Amino acid sequence: MNDTIVAISTAMGVGAISIVRLSGKDAIELVNKSFKGKDLTRVSSHTINYGHITDKDEIIDEVLVSVMKSPKTFTTEDVVEINCHGGIFSTNKVLETMLNNGARLAEPGEFTKRAFLNGRIDLSQSEAVMDIIDSKSEEARKLALSQLNGSVSNMIKTFREKLKQLLSSIEVNIDYPEYYDIEVVTKEKIKEEITYMKKELESVIEESKNSNIIKEGIKTVIIGRPNVGKSSILNKLLAKNKAIVTDIAGTTRDIVEGEIYLDGVLLNIIDTAGIRETEDVVEKLGVEKSLSMIDDADLVIVVLNSNEQLTKEDKEILEKTKDKQRIVVLNKNDLEKKIDMSNYNIKNSIETNTNSLEGINSLKEKIKELFNLETLTSKDYTYLTNARQISLAKKSLESLLEAEEGIKNNLPIDMVEIDLKNCFDTLGEIIGETYSEEIIDNLFEKFCVGK
Repeated sequence: MNDTIVAISTAMGVGAISIVRLSGKDAIELVNKSFKGKDLTRVSSHTINYGHITDKDEIIDEVLVSVMKSPKTFTTEDVVEINCHGGIFSTNKVLETMLNNGARLAEPGEFTKRAFLNGRIDLSQSEAVMDIIDSKSEEARKLALSQLNGSVSNMIKTFREKLKQLLSSIEVNIDYPEYYDIEVVTKEKIKEEITYMKKELESVIEESKNSNIIKEGIKTVIIGRPNVGKSSILNKLLAKNKAIVTDIAGTTRDIVEGEIYLDGVLLNIIDTAGIRETEDVVEKLGVEKSLSMIDDADLVIVVLNSNEQLTKEDKEILEKTKDKQRIVVLNKNDLEKKIDMSNYNIKNSIETNTNSLEGINSLKEKIKELFNLETLTSKDYTYLTNARQISLAKKSLESLLEAEEGIKNNLPIDMVEIDLKNCFDTLGEIIGETYSEEIIDNLFEKFCVGK
């Protein structure tokens, strides 16, 4: 943390500009060694300065240099950003010059890591930085921005403050039982507090399932036997001919993918090979792949022919998908209806006709309804946003449940206090109040260099 780091902070390739960023106590001085223009050590903070980067007597590039002095910077250290022309060679040459001047090449995510270690942002906000970069939709961007602005941090800090007050009251009662002017914390009162916090934490964990939908989208698999109209439904949803459609059974032998947005949430749609028994080796592999994708799907769209009786394959598909989030599409409703669904308890079904757009809008509305997309995207974005955070929240909940069980079993209050402290510490890991160097290193190594 005592050295000065440097990296290219823009995507490599040909572009209008590139940015070479430095951070550290010697950042300004190191750039000034090769800057032909104003003396950067004397300029005001948060200014942009015109000049040239040179290597000895050779001009490398015409640049604009942004100087931002500690502590009002992203890393809280001195930060300098060299805005140069976007050619690969010129950008690398500027980087090479800064390395020759004494800077060290930054590790992945090291600028953000320094911001965290210097107290500029907490751990959940650090993760939000990468989420903004990786966001796949407008709603994902809003979710990440909300977390960067401290929504998760504030929620966790508020929760920990309640725990701290409870723990303090318990400590006072244990250490100073002789004082009459302190509030007596009975086991009944502790139980009430734990019950309230348990419900609150359970709600946070449950609602945070929505964050994965917002961030990653809804993985949707269209499944059914051959020639029921799966590929046609995919094409109608995407409003383009992504999949080949013919009257020949088994045309789709591998998965075909596409993406649409519903209320700002990404829908990853996968059309699969038709499910049937076949001796064709390639088609057989496609069928096996289709069946395996059901398990990983967030939503399964089962397509059936409404003008035919249920076949053996149809029944097998309905059985295999009964426990999944599912919409059953009765396709070809322009023909005489022969299908009998009376023996199946289908909660969500629609009728379509892929010769027209009939039923496609109904299918979209049914998806919105199943995943509460309209309310999901209009709510406050205070969600735990990744597996690490949710796992720690669940671990904290387990400690609360153990404390609750201890109260029920009339355990000594100092035993219950241990579980409450575990809950407090584990919640602290979410925002980085408590952490190990190994966890921090693993988290930031997933970042891109220069961020």
